[in-house]
Amino acid sequence: MRESEEIQEQIEKIIEQGKLVLVEGIKDKRALEQLGIIRIVTLRRRAIYKVVEDIVNKTKDCIILTDLDKEGKKLYKTINSELSQRGVRVDKHFRNFLFKKTKLRQIEGIANYIERIKPFIF
Repeated sequence: MRESEEIQEQIEKIIEQGKLVLVEGIKDKRALEQLGIIRIVTLRRRAIYKVVEDIVNKTKDCIILTDLDKEGKKLYKTINSELSQRGVRVDKHFRNFLFKKTKLRQIEGIANYIERIKPFIF
């Protein structure tokens, strides 16, 4: 299966399952909305404990899509720990897929990345 097909399949699962997705900022949110994902919470310079509280009040399952850079990994580790302690299951599958099988490192670029890797159709 091609990388673009795998990403599209993962995105369709997120949409079908209606999972809440946490991202760092508004550009990340807009990029995911372009792909059809609508249940999104952003950090937007809010304190982590407030974001965690917000998620705990909304769902028992979520996906954390912080950027795949050093700062994003740090945020992921902290938020994942906080949510897990409060009984929220964090789905790591899509994040791990992006990290291991793509060159994408900034979530805000996901829509452009997918467009770039799509096979040409003649």
